[in-house]
Amino acid sequence: MAQPRKPRLTARDWADAALAAIREGGGLKSVAVEPLAARLGTTKGSFYWHFTNREALVEAALSRWVETNTDEIITVVETEPTPESRLRKLLTEVTKPSGTDPLELSLLSSKDHPQVAMALQQVTARRIAYIAGLFEDLGFTDAESRQRALMAYSFYLGHAQLAHAVPTALPAREEFPGYLEVAVGALLRRG
Repeated sequence: MAQPRKPRLTARDWADAALAAIREGGGLKSVAVEPLAARLGTTKGSFYWHFTNREALVEAALSRWVETNTDEIITVVETEPTPESRLRKLLTEVTKPSGTDPLELSLLSSKDHPQVAMALQQVTARRIAYIAGLFEDLGFTDAESRQRALMAYSFYLGHAQLAHAVPTALPAREEFPGYLEVAVGALLRRG
């Protein structure tokens, strides 16, 4: 009797596995072909079918990170009807009290790697520009919008670091909506 055939892995499967390894292993050093092949239940041959080398996999993983941690979040946020509700939704999505995804912090720990540095620069610029656009839509000047976008992004990164390193410093789940409201209120305050 023939064994059922396993579905063929895609480059996306490999990229997702690499991101999972980064998330779990604390940085780019955890992206290694043999352990990833074992994780996926396949051989190194599958890897070489999709990628010429490890750096190509890193590039694919970083592209996948941009897609899932920036593009998809913006798509969700854009369903909100007003710039203010989009800002609230964005901050709610990226600071959920259920736990912060350590992937971004793991990537930040690998910031000296040229591919990671470039991805971080591109993602940061895109995210800040998107947030600044929300503030512009709310009637703030270009300069004010940029400053407020930087503050909002700093709030996100600081929150992520605290959630990772010292989660007890953050408000309890039931206090979280009030905490988030104070942050949004400070960002929206004029004068």
